[in-house]
Amino acid sequence: MRDIKVLRTAFGILGNVFGVLLFMAPMITFKRIISKRSTEQFSNIPYVITLLNCLLSVWYSLPFVSPDNLLVTIVNSIGAGLEATYVLIFLIFAPKKEKAKICGYLFVVFSIVSCVALVSLLAFHGNKRKLLCGFAFTISCIMMYGSPLSVMRRVIKSKSVEYMPFFLSLAVFICSLSWFIFALLGKDPFILVPNAIGTLLGAVQLILYAIYRDNEARKMK
Repeated sequence: MRDIKVLRTAFGILGNVFGVLLFMAPMITFKRIISKRSTEQFSNIPYVITLLNCLLSVWYSLPFVSPDNLLVTIVNSIGAGLEATYVLIFLIFAPKKEKAKICGYLFVVFSIVSCVALVSLLAFHGNKRKLLCGFAFTISCIMMYGSPLSVMRRVIKSKSVEYMPFFLSLAVFICSLSWFIFALLGKDPFILVPNAIGTLLGAVQLILYAIYRDNEARKMK
């Protein structure tokens, strides 16, 4: 029992390390956006959805909702701060129409988080509170891991990985795999299910990168 707890903590720490790397991976993209003062064809949706997931993850992992998930709280608090920064950069450099859309998305994000937090505090207690917050967290996590699907479709159509950074795909795979094992050891289905999906999608992204990276190298020449 103790060995399982130690192993779970080890994978939680590993998940934290690669989780932070995952949240930091888009910095290369945003350096390009800032230098060109344009969001080009980059989509803001993955960052808005990831912000939603981070906020719901933090709420789910708080002691009065789901005990023994401090590591989840730490990594997603860092993630929420970074994702909020990315969305702010989009707001600064996106075209006017795009800015209006982003503001609409943010309104939806904060409305969802506020509703989940208030309902779970005022209407539910104990296991029912954990179930409500767990389902909300799981759905948002699946949406986060599924958000690159549009980018993957673009990669297949254009046969180019320009808008699918390698380190982001790698971080998705390793991070989701670490949290999948963490959840498996802790028997937490709310963390396990979305990270199983994340591991699969991360692997698919890496396969696509391996297939089309040579096309990108030829373009650069």
